[in-house]
Amino acid sequence: MNALVQLASEAEKENPLVPPWPELVIGLIAFVIVFGFLAKKLLPNINKVLEERREAIEGGMEKAEAAKTEANSVLEQYKAQLAEARHEAARLRQEAQEQGAVLIAEMRAEGQRQREEIIAAGHAQIEADRKAAAQTLRQDVGTLATTLAGKLVGESLEDHARQSRTIDRFLDGLDETASKAEAAR
Repeated sequence: MNALVQLASEAEKENPLVPPWPELVIGLIAFVIVFGFLAKKLLPNINKVLEERREAIEGGMEKAEAAKTEANSVLEQYKAQLAEARHEAARLRQEAQEQGAVLIAEMRAEGQRQREEIIAAGHAQIEADRKAAAQTLRQDVGTLATTLAGKLVGESLEDHARQSRTIDRFLDGLDETASKAEAAR
């Protein structure tokens, strides 16, 4: 039992949470070797990868900012071009309206001129037809009047000069009567 008491007293002297000194020293040396190895080999690679990621992120942000600036610039250019195109379209529309108005005025003037020409030609044709009808009527009336006068008088009025004078006097009398009747209206 003594041995047991002695073991229990030794066990009480040693703290189970604190390792013995030789193990502590060996563990510390092993930790320094592993830490040194990791610091020499692994840490530069980790720092290199982290630096590359940081540069990529910063470069991406710079590229994104540059793209955003360029997009805003292009947007402003498009807006300016759109405004200019709208202004140009309005100007062209105004010019087209003005040209249309001028063309309409020219067409109206041309139509008016053609109408006047047609009316003048119609009046001239009517006047020519009236004169031709009056001449034909004069001849027919003269012939009829001469024939009738010859039958009434009982002698032939075949002499052309006499016939013309008689016809002219008769028609002049008719013209005077017609003009007096027209003036009375």
